[in-house]
Amino acid sequence: MNVETIFKALADPTRLRIARLLGTMELAVGELAQVLGQSQPRVSRHVGILCDAGLAERRREGSWVFLRSTSGSDDADAIVTAIDQLLVVAERENSEFADICQADRRKLAAIRDAREELAGDYFARHAGDWDDLRALHSPDAQVEEKLAGALSDAPLGAVLDIGTGTGRMAEFFADEAERVVAFDRNLEMLRVARAKLQHLPTARIELVQGDFSELPFAAATFDTVLLHQVLHFAQDPALPLAEAARVIRAGGRIAIVDFASHDREELRTRHQHARLGFSDRQMREFLQSSGFTARDPVALDGGELIVKIWIGKRRENPHPSLPKSLTKEQTS
Repeated sequence: MNVETIFKALADPTRLRIARLLGTMELAVGELAQVLGQSQPRVSRHVGILCDAGLAERRREGSWVFLRSTSGSDDADAIVTAIDQLLVVAERENSEFADICQADRRKLAAIRDAREELAGDYFARHAGDWDDLRALHSPDAQVEEKLAGALSDAPLGAVLDIGTGTGRMAEFFADEAERVVAFDRNLEMLRVARAKLQHLPTARIELVQGDFSELPFAAATFDTVLLHQVLHFAQDPALPLAEAARVIRAGGRIAIVDFASHDREELRTRHQHARLGFSDRQMREFLQSSGFTARDPVALDGGELIVKIWIGKRRENPHPSLPKSLTKEQTS
């Protein structure tokens, strides 16, 4: 890393403010412009300089571009981490800089409130449908307690929460995990999750948009992968499970929370469920073919729909057979 480039990047009051803000939470370029009271193109230029210096990184989420400090990442450069700490000291020791940072954080608080208001509006629009579905199965708290117990035999490490939805599971496991990546295809749901998770340190939580059949992560990145009430949306569950296996380290675990096989056909149209639950045999075959050793499932019978927890451990040398649904053309 070029030290001269780093210090040139910080030789501007606006970029110092941006660096301090990104140390607080992940922000969109438009949100930064709102806090700073500057045009979005001008803020984008400042952001580009910080990113080129390795002090910040971009992540696209649909039409939005989110920014985060690089100081909290696993491979953070020692110089970047030291600069982040230096800015904390500068705010403490320099009253003028402190006043500017405090004013920025007051504006940031307004952005947090706006996010939570949007999340509330979303819940209000969909509350009826979700309440109807929740009434059919075990209470969420009971499921979470059983899932935590099923995963308590080893550290969670780095966690990927596939289909994070509202971010409930990401928040539930955040204190026990080294870090959590909350992943979802739906941009509106990610904004709901962002409002729910924004109180967590940016070094511990990351939100990423994408499809579960093509995860944008390197192989062997995570220790634990969660699919909480997600797999029934997959037309071909073998595909997201194969992707999950790819990104889990050897010895890591996958936890699938979903419905046992049922005949509530209306869930296909009202809630877009592609699969009406899973049998234990189906799930065992899915897990084994993806390179996991399957444990005995845990069943929760507190409702008309039975919720089950299936746990699989990634084999050290899996040589998994390809899912039967994959054609020769897909694997070439």
